[in-house]
Amino acid sequence: MAAKRTSLHGEWSSRWAFILAATGSAVGLGNIWRFPFIAGENGGGAFVLLYLLCVLVVGVPILMAEILLGRRGRRSPLNAMRALAADGGHARAWQAVGWMGMVAGFVILSYYSVIAGWTLAYGLRAACGVFEGVQSQDTARIFADFTSDPEKLLAWHTIFMAMNIVVVSRGVRSGLERAVRYLMPALFLLLILLAGYAMSTEKFDEGIAYLFVPHMDRFTGDFGSVFLNALGQAFFSLSLGMGAMMVYGSYLPERASIPACALSVAFADTLVAVLAGIAIFPVIFSYGMQPSGGAGLIFISLPIAFGQMPGGEVLGTLFFLLLMFAAWTSSISLLEPAVSWLVENVGMSRIRAAASAGAAAWLLGLLTVMSFSHWAFSFRFAGVQKNRGFFDLFDVVAANFLLPAGGVLIALFAAWLMPARITREELNLDRVGYAMWRIATRYLAPIGVLVIMLHGTGLI
Repeated sequence: MAAKRTSLHGEWSSRWAFILAATGSAVGLGNIWRFPFIAGENGGGAFVLLYLLCVLVVGVPILMAEILLGRRGRRSPLNAMRALAADGGHARAWQAVGWMGMVAGFVILSYYSVIAGWTLAYGLRAACGVFEGVQSQDTARIFADFTSDPEKLLAWHTIFMAMNIVVVSRGVRSGLERAVRYLMPALFLLLILLAGYAMSTEKFDEGIAYLFVPHMDRFTGDFGSVFLNALGQAFFSLSLGMGAMMVYGSYLPERASIPACALSVAFADTLVAVLAGIAIFPVIFSYGMQPSGGAGLIFISLPIAFGQMPGGEVLGTLFFLLLMFAAWTSSISLLEPAVSWLVENVGMSRIRAAASAGAAAWLLGLLTVMSFSHWAFSFRFAGVQKNRGFFDLFDVVAANFLLPAGGVLIALFAAWLMPARITREELNLDRVGYAMWRIATRYLAPIGVLVIMLHGTGLI
């Protein structure tokens, strides 16, 4: 193996800066609304325990491996994998892991920016009192009118992508680190405020029971499906396989402990998901609504509650501001791998690289914008009907193929091909801890992710 490298882009000022950035990457829109609903629908507290087990056995070992590869390579994901493969005398084909991560992150950013733009639009609507006194038919009409208007979607997509370009163009410390130092504490503060309000509602106990009390009838009805849901949530909620953690790891100082950082990110990511459930479900139950996942709850059901509750304008604005912060911290990590590659390989300045990569993702996002109106088409995948054209197609390709495949290859390269001397040096674990990581990364994590991948394609 070659001597250790230094990053061309600088480093985080401390391991806490990395933890904030990596947690921001992991915490996203799906983390705010997806985890609570999956937990409630799959056994409540029983699911939460199973999810935590999957995080520790599958998520954290792969997260450690991805950070390890990033810090050892000290380059963009593609160049890091190329250099590490060359150091060990392995085939150049391993650089495909870097390509897969960058492509996956780029594709996800293109449609993620469109959806994130909705949070900006709805935050403005909440602040202006649009939701005051609305009923279900009103919010459904508002949502349908908004998502079917390409001009509105394009405008908010453009604004949100510009926000990402501005942050990433300023570099590691002046851009990424400065942003997460403000955004992540603000995100936690907003969550705590909203959870505090939820505690004052009439149905707080019912909401907490829905999320945390074990519902064994749901849990035992189809254990295999519940397990796969927990495993999939554990993997995808940690932002693995898309190059973000690898490129963030390339900026991690040598003195920082990779295992401690990985565990801190996993803990903070789970804490955000749990706080989101505490904040959302009591409000839903208190205003006589039934929980339903995804956009239906966030953009149709919750605005009804905000329109009826005292101080709803303020709380609604804070909630959509929270969603925007979560989306922003995730999306800057999706843009960073492509920007770092352009700086290293094309010789662009960081400002020009951020503008170029952001503009390319913006252009690809136009396909998602039009998927909600004129360019919608249907297809079936794994027995499920998809009706949102390129938006669904991009999501299927990234979530069901690129991310899990990248996760498996990261685990295999780190645990099987990199010398134990190198991985032991980077992880700095005692004998028992290192043996546990090797077992999890060599066997348990790849098998788990392959099961997710096969289940996602409908093969099992």
